[in-house]
Amino acid sequence: MAQTAGLTEAVLYDTLVNYLISMARVVESAMNRALDAIMAFDNPRTQGLPGEVFLLEPRINEMELLIDEHAIRLLRRGSFSDDEMRLVVASLKITNDLERIGDIAVNLAERVISLREMAGAKQPEELAPMAEAVRSMVSRSLGALIFRNAEMAAQVLESDDVVDQYRDRIIENLMLHMTQNVALVTPGMQFILATRHLERIADHATNIAEDIIFWVRGLDVRHGRGLTVLPEREETTKGVCSEVTENSHALHSDVTPSCETQRV
Repeated sequence: MAQTAGLTEAVLYDTLVNYLISMARVVESAMNRALDAIMAFDNPRTQGLPGEVFLLEPRINEMELLIDEHAIRLLRRGSFSDDEMRLVVASLKITNDLERIGDIAVNLAERVISLREMAGAKQPEELAPMAEAVRSMVSRSLGALIFRNAEMAAQVLESDDVVDQYRDRIIENLMLHMTQNVALVTPGMQFILATRHLERIADHATNIAEDIIFWVRGLDVRHGRGLTVLPEREETTKGVCSEVTENSHALHSDVTPSCETQRV
């Protein structure tokens, strides 16, 4: 009887993880569509992407509610190990960050719609590499979630400063051009907003990575704490990362996270 109860508990916690992974995939899909749309806002081939992002938002919201309800149900059981407690706490925080990424994807889609109505709008030079850096951070954080890999999560934390530097340079250049040509003010403001949206996605990816490290290793690395005690390399296994997330596909092979190092 005790063995059956233990099996039921394991299934409940595995279900929570599977819910998280499912939500993460949908959020990444919405984000990718928004990034593709802003990168080619004037291309007729991306015309339908903002609408697809809008359609995914209700699904993301429903999944957030489902995960929260499942996590609360587990808490009410009142008997769990330290690992299980950390999983429940981390899941409640991760779903919030995932939902916010979904909201920001909607905001980006709205910027695309606005930019399409503005004649002469020109994409900032460094917006594309910034978007790819953000895409990579989200992909790595979701890969860390799927494989419970603290090392991959730590790599996400190291990338946040790069995105911030892109943000600062893009906004500085946009402000300079806007002061020189008043016609660039309106599209420039849309791109400034888009740049801030990208930076916020990176922040949420960082939060997710921190929560994964807390779940897997029991370390609180927020605000730079505890990072030095992470191991240099986790136990490895080969060939288990053929398709971690949507960004693992060949379409985004230039920013695919390295999955050669996985926990066994």
